[in-house]
Amino acid sequence: MHLPLSQSRQHTTRLRQSQRLALWAYLFLLPALIFFAVFVIYPVLRALQYSFYDWPLGVPNKTFIGIENYRRLLTEDKVFLTAVWNTFYFTFGTLIPTILLSLGLALILNRPALKARGLFRTIYFIPVVSSLVAVGFVWRWLFEPSFGFVNYLLRLIHLKGPGWLASPEWAMPAIIIMSVWRDLGFYTVIFLAGLQTIPRDFVEAAMVDGATGWQRFWKIILPLLNPTIVFSAVIGVFNGLQLFTQVYVMTASGGSLPGGPLNSTRPIVLHIVEAAFRSQNMGYASAGAFVLFIMILIFALLQIRLVERPFEY
Repeated sequence: MHLPLSQSRQHTTRLRQSQRLALWAYLFLLPALIFFAVFVIYPVLRALQYSFYDWPLGVPNKTFIGIENYRRLLTEDKVFLTAVWNTFYFTFGTLIPTILLSLGLALILNRPALKARGLFRTIYFIPVVSSLVAVGFVWRWLFEPSFGFVNYLLRLIHLKGPGWLASPEWAMPAIIIMSVWRDLGFYTVIFLAGLQTIPRDFVEAAMVDGATGWQRFWKIILPLLNPTIVFSAVIGVFNGLQLFTQVYVMTASGGSLPGGPLNSTRPIVLHIVEAAFRSQNMGYASAGAFVLFIMILIFALLQIRLVERPFEY
């Protein structure tokens, strides 16, 4: 079946217009694609290449050793396995309390009857925009076992404070407490945005039907916040897997190396940095970096599956 001549010309014109628009779209995207290729794809591929070599830092010649770096990293390097455990401990140790506390805080700040809501939102968001290095130094002083403010408050209620950053058992919980405090405002803003997208009619209809506050939260608000919760969890996992600054600032003092005591706070990123610049083994560090990349990639794929999954209410 052939189209009439006029319709054929119209179809050809629309096709050319769509091709022209697609060409302009690719031209506008080209700078971002070049930037992504140069600063993301190329470093990843080079790290993958270097991970198969024995390459001391500063030496121009590299020796190909295959997967030996990966074998050492995953089977012989007990410190790396400890760093993996510490990283996941921190990630989920901060993720769960941060989401729960920020959700509760967002519910309070979203109440219309609350006065000066804007002021409270600003106060809770201030730590987010503060320098992480400065925040780390302040909290390192707060957790000082002898004269720190945290143990001083515990002594007021007749409790003996732990060693915090000087204790292998309490060093990571101290870093988790600081990170939860700093990130609380960021996730609160995310949940506030999610709460304000929920139609008020749903909540008012439930109130008319006699639903209690808990029933409204559990049956209406929480299911409608599913995409927001998923987004917050994904961001929290990505940030946790890249843990570095908090540990470096809060545990490196008095000549001691960061990641202590006894590697109890050593994360993957710190292990990679020390392998590259302290042990001067760029090939081994590249293998560690690529293992971390695979971890982040797996969580990114899980994110795509969760975001694409339809939510039923």
